[in-house]
Amino acid sequence: MHVFTTIEEIEAAAGKEIGASEWVEVTQERVNDFADATGDHQWIHVDVEKAKAGPFGGTIAHGYLTLSMMPWLGSHVFGIETSGARLNYGMNKVRFPNPVLVGSRIRARVSLGEVTDLPAGKQVIINYAIEIEDQAKPACVAETVVLLLA
Repeated sequence: MHVFTTIEEIEAAAGKEIGASEWVEVTQERVNDFADATGDHQWIHVDVEKAKAGPFGGTIAHGYLTLSMMPWLGSHVFGIETSGARLNYGMNKVRFPNPVLVGSRIRARVSLGEVTDLPAGKQVIINYAIEIEDQAKPACVAETVVLLLA
């Protein structure tokens, strides 16, 4: 795991891949818990029997479940321990090009994008590709924005 302790280290890593997390299985229990937390109980996610006859041959993870796993997966790749506070500032782009079948394993591949000055501090773009084991297309690609306060 790479730990950034200064803004200069982050700026030097801009445009570079940081690494990839370990693989983690997406279980039906995790999908069901996410459905309960969000109220999204669409059959394609939670009805195992009905989903067998559906377009993917089984249940799939919610796209937003995959997206919500990015901070946890990313924490196994890198850490930012600069002196100021870190804020989730939003996202510029998110796409879900490939569904995650329950039972699949996913991981995050992380790279740093542009680092820019803002009046409050530094804005850092962090690029995630959530890969599915043995699949060519990723489950999710996202460009996240973090604000590092001065």
